[in-house]
Amino acid sequence: MFEYATAAVEGALAAGARYADARVVVSKQESINVQNQVVESLDRTEQAGVGVRALIGSSWGFFATADLSGRAATAAGERAAEIARASAFVPGDPMKFADVDVVQDTYETPYAEDPFTVPLSEKVDLLIGVTKTMQEVEGIAIATGSLTFYDTNKWFVSSQGHRIQQHLVESGGGFDATALGENESQRRSYPQSFGQYETGGYEVIRKWDFAANAGRIAEEAAALLTADELEESETSLILEGSQMALQIHESVGHAIELDRILGWEAAFAGTSHLELPKLGGFKFGSELMNVTADATLPGALGTFGYDDEGTRAQPVDIVKNGIWVGVLSGRDSAAMAGLPPGGMVRADGYNRLPMVRMTNVGLLPGDSSLEEIIADTKDGVYMATNRSWSIDDKRLNFQFGTEIAWEVKNGKLGRMLKNPTYTGIGPVFWGGLDMLAGGDEWIHWGTPNCGKGQPMQVAHTGHSAAPGRFKNVRVGVRG
Repeated sequence: MFEYATAAVEGALAAGARYADARVVVSKQESINVQNQVVESLDRTEQAGVGVRALIGSSWGFFATADLSGRAATAAGERAAEIARASAFVPGDPMKFADVDVVQDTYETPYAEDPFTVPLSEKVDLLIGVTKTMQEVEGIAIATGSLTFYDTNKWFVSSQGHRIQQHLVESGGGFDATALGENESQRRSYPQSFGQYETGGYEVIRKWDFAANAGRIAEEAAALLTADELEESETSLILEGSQMALQIHESVGHAIELDRILGWEAAFAGTSHLELPKLGGFKFGSELMNVTADATLPGALGTFGYDDEGTRAQPVDIVKNGIWVGVLSGRDSAAMAGLPPGGMVRADGYNRLPMVRMTNVGLLPGDSSLEEIIADTKDGVYMATNRSWSIDDKRLNFQFGTEIAWEVKNGKLGRMLKNPTYTGIGPVFWGGLDMLAGGDEWIHWGTPNCGKGQPMQVAHTGHSAAPGRFKNVRVGVRG
């Protein structure tokens, strides 16, 4: 595979590129979906090919082919250079390319149990059993469960001398119950609204113990049909860990992507309210807000050895004691901004151009616990598990809905509440963070469906988070 990647790079250089890199990617995926004890789909797919980038002047060219042969790889490199040369007819700013260590290395995801060797019958039986348990609860009309596994091999070569082979294994899944009433439906999910995904093998699924949680989830979905509606107010808001993770993803993660800050990227999530001159001085939140982007965290979904430019995975401070101090960057964007590259460029497969993506953008834990946060709250609401999200094209104003909430009165959880929502403005909201749970409740939540770019690319990202409390938040907002 290194030979094909090398041929692609040499083809681009021979055609005039001043820099080129190539990735051979061989990947397989298995997905199982069950609804009401019936297997709805079972898909196994494999994909292989080589993608090559060529840099001429200040312009990139990219080309990919599924033909893994030396001749086809060389032709792909030549074609990438032709595209770069054509792009260079449109004048642009001079392109710098930040230096990184040139390495020859290998990396493999640590895992205990290869998910692709676990008997299919065991996986299907797990999901059938979980949906059966949920259906046994009165009022549950739809019970679904899913499992998905990824196995990806990459071989990376650059004209600077990189030769890196990586093997990434990712596993995840989840289930949900939908209860139907006369005029409404209510849904509860586990471990979070779109399942939980991590780097690792089938041990990830065993750890989350689907069978032990199916009954509780179904009972909560049914109970929501008769729960009181959350009324509009301004109060203290306590977020459960997975909802905190999505809050980080939407209002921090996308906003700190350097290509958005520079105006290079605006698809789907828009640009960013952050401005580079404010880096190092902008107050993003309270002193409890410490955010890192760390692709080295064991088990987290955004973990790898090297990004798709050959930059080594590394922890990068993003927000420190509430002050914005870092960004998500690649070699070109970092050089343009005068910053060191962070190793945050990845592509969705061999046939997509690498771009800045989130790694593990997480909120470091505090020193409290969820129990202590609730006990310290005189009047508030505790919300769990995302249901909906809406955020403007600057990643500034937002509104989220969650599947379930509970009233908090005088330090105790009270009534269950349905259709909860909350809204805020990013830095104001994060400035209200006044209690944060500690390491015992800090979980590497995985987001397997982060969309960006045109054509669309899906990235796997991680967001480490623990429950936390925010003061003076508008909740129960409709419309």
